[in-house]
Amino acid sequence: MFHMKTSLSFGSDLEEISSVEKFIDSLCTDYSISEEVYGNILIATIEAVKNAIVFGNNNDREKPVAVSAYTADDCLVISVKDGGNGFDYENLPDPTLPENIEKISGRGVFLIKNLADKTEFLDNGSRIKMTFKLIKK
Repeated sequence: MFHMKTSLSFGSDLEEISSVEKFIDSLCTDYSISEEVYGNILIATIEAVKNAIVFGNNNDREKPVAVSAYTADDCLVISVKDGGNGFDYENLPDPTLPENIEKISGRGVFLIKNLADKTEFLDNGSRIKMTFKLIKK
């Protein structure tokens, strides 16, 4: 089963997080997604969008962030794309190591990888694709 759901695009502004929350709420309502999975989807997607805005697009409101979602094989797949050049996602510092515990940044990708059932970095890291197995309500 493959069903294109919808997409959302906006300029890089952290105020857009509320529209991302509404987008996720709508998806989870449409697909009767369980509360447990909803929380994972919401947090991971918001982290990905924040990273796209702050790191990918350097808070440049002229650079777009695109969020898209579709279902496939009892999974919800969410993609977040920024207008940046990507990043070295293979060599991120581990935020759980003692030397990194105090650092404010560096937790977003770690959270995403732990909340999504599958995480892929595409387009040199300027696009993240997160797959969540759906547990119906």
